[in-house]
Amino acid sequence: MKANRSIPASTVIPVLVYPDVREAVAWLSAAFGFAERVRIGENHRAQLRVGDGAVIVGDVHGERRPPRPGEVTHSVTVRVEDARAHCERARENGARILMEPTDMPYGERQYTAEDPAGHRWTFSETLADVAPEEWGGELVDPG
Repeated sequence: MKANRSIPASTVIPVLVYPDVREAVAWLSAAFGFAERVRIGENHRAQLRVGDGAVIVGDVHGERRPPRPGEVTHSVTVRVEDARAHCERARENGARILMEPTDMPYGERQYTAEDPAGHRWTFSETLADVAPEEWGGELVDPG
């Protein structure tokens, strides 16, 4: 893949819509530890990075809207080093914690939070390397 400084290098880049892009960038940075990479207009879009991943925050425009209350259309999973500490940081910054850090049979400790715009986030800390067959999954492509 060719490099381009105008777009994150990540292969998959979710675009999430927020009513106020600047407010969302500030909140996502404070609560979840994201860092702004590129700003496009004052309140149009922003590219954020986290680890080797990325997310784009977009403005409300035309049919682009944030989630409606009581409706879950997606969730973004982000890997972190310490799920418990990350959860506390998110809570202190006003995230609504939907699932406290929980150890999963597939070797991850995860928690789920909702941001002020209603987007769902799952943060995952690896505890152990567990084969999918050990918990009921099936490895289809070891690629």
